[in-house]
Formats: sequence, structure tokens, C-alpha cells
Amino acid sequence: MKFIKPLFLFLIIPLISFTGIHKYYISVTQIEYIQEKQSVQIITRIFVDDFENLLRERYDESITLDDKNESRTTEMYIERYLSDKIKVKINGVESELVFIGKEYDLDVVRCYLEIEDVEIIESFEITNKVLFDMFDDQQNIVKTKINSKQKSFILVSQKDKAMLNFN
Repeated sequence: MKFIKPLFLFLIIPLISFTGIHKYYISVTQIEYIQEKQSVQIITRIFVDDFENLLRERYDESITLDDKNESRTTEMYIERYLSDKIKVKINGVESELVFIGKEYDLDVVRCYLEIEDVEIIESFEITNKVLFDMFDDQQNIVKTKINSKQKSFILVSQKDKAMLNFN
């Protein structure tokens, strides 16, 4: 029994000393083309605390991302920010993103966007600058499922655009 405590400390101390807390700045955006509905559906997941800090800095210091304590203008600010930072071109033409809404899942906010009336996709270009204006090391992961093909990208501030061709 007296060997268990020193052994435990011997194993735990190195683990604690090498696991420094490092904050990662990541968002994940899923894009799926639903041909039957002629719709591109987009879900963007962003950490609540990072997004809240950005919205406070950019628009209103009193913003709180929380279903129970949100002001009426919060959703408007979210929609404005996302439409400014996420741009999509389909077949070389910039598309209008329609903000459907948002929901909270623990420490993540899911934002739902849609592009309507998309008959065919021959090329798809996305620019995702979400949180680049807040964090230098922000990474935006983009996962696409378009024309039965799946592709993923990691966008950073130096390379904030991805292009897919389906010709």
C-alpha cells in the first residue's frame, strides 16, 4: 500500500506537467447539396465563448449567447456576421445565404444556413473567414458532400478559400 502512493505520483506528475492548457480556435462547417430539394444546406459549429466574445467586441458588449438570456438583436448580429464572413459561389456566381436559425449544444452554437434554388453544381467555391478577425490561429474546417462526393478542407487566414470542380 505504501508503494502505491509514490507510484501514483510518479505516473501522474509527468502527465500533469506536459498537458498544459492550450486553447484551440476551430469551427466546423458542414455543407451538403440536396439535389431533390435543389438546396445547399450548411451547418456551422462555433464555440459559444469565442463567438460571444467576437460579437461583443464587434457589435454590442451586452450580447450573451444563451437561449434564456438572449436579447432580440443577437440573432440579427449572428446573421450579419455570418453573411459577412461566409461567401459561396456556385458555378461562378455568388449565392445568397439564408439564415435559418441557430441552436446551442453544450459549448457550441450551431448556425443553420441554406442556399435555395440550386439546380446543378458544376463548381463550388467557399470562403470562410469566421473568427479570423479575432484569433490569428483560427482554423475553419469545411466538410462538403456535393454530387455524391465528399471533400474536406482546413481554411486558415492565409488560405481562406476552397474550390471544387465537378466537370
